[in-house]
Amino acid sequence: MTKSGPIGQTAVATRRRRAADSDAYKAEQARLAQFEQIARSVIVLRAKLGISQQELASRIGTSHSAISRLESGRHKTSVATLQRIAEALDTRLVVSFEPLPRTRVSA
Repeated sequence: MTKSGPIGQTAVATRRRRAADSDAYKAEQARLAQFEQIARSVIVLRAKLGISQQELASRIGTSHSAISRLESGRHKTSVATLQRIAEALDTRLVVSFEPLPRTRVSA
């Protein structure tokens, strides 16, 4: 089932329309993309272990609301916090650099 916006459009369609209409909205989407990717990863790992946000918060010594904010994908977090989360989820934190895709220039 897809999420629908208030007018019946899917959330994805609504975001695309708003991005097409607003450079500021598009810039904010780009800024948040990195946080959303981290959030999804934490949610998936936490779900695989079958633990709640409260349990994860307890394991790393923070509040439920801090985990909720991180998992919302709208807030940045520190590498130190991500390391504590990785340890609490019995995983290893890996940070890497990847080259950006190159655009082909016609000759």
